[in-house]
Amino acid sequence: MSTPSPSAAERIEQIDWAAWQPIDVATLLFVREGGRVLLIEKQRGLGQGLVNAPGGRVDPGETPAEAALREVWEELCVRPHEARWCGEHRFQFRDGYSMWVHVYQSAGAEGVATATPEAIPLWTDEDAIPFERMWADDAFWIPMLLRGERFSGHWIFDGKTMVDHALRVLQPGEPDGDVGVRRPGKSTPA
Repeated sequence: MSTPSPSAAERIEQIDWAAWQPIDVATLLFVREGGRVLLIEKQRGLGQGLVNAPGGRVDPGETPAEAALREVWEELCVRPHEARWCGEHRFQFRDGYSMWVHVYQSAGAEGVATATPEAIPLWTDEDAIPFERMWADDAFWIPMLLRGERFSGHWIFDGKTMVDHALRVLQPGEPDGDVGVRRPGKSTPA
């Protein structure tokens, strides 16, 4: 019996995750301050109309941490104090799209969160996160982030519907998932 292509998989174990290659590498960054977390209502792109953390694709030559900080600035006009790695997700969509997402958090940010064409800011109490307005996977791993647990998730989606998943807590001593990760870029002549 042959293994289905990742986009045809219905179960996590049907995908060879060691050989899996994402189409995009992306980020999410949760700014936390005073028992609240800064979320966004996405105005365009993947997940438009849903609530999520600010983030986006890693540009060529950029690390995921650099991208996370840049994306928060571009989407909300605030500068997080740091980008502390918390976890990672590998998303496979049934339409063939795939994405490796690095998740970060920051203890505060400089500036006032401001709406942009990409996002509307939503400061939310950590105990009142609107999971019903978010991607289905968020209810599984955001509580882990809020508890200070590091995590690694594998997810299969058909459109906005979660088909299957596997999620685990990373143990002390396991390396951060973005160590040494840099989005390849085109070399430019000197």
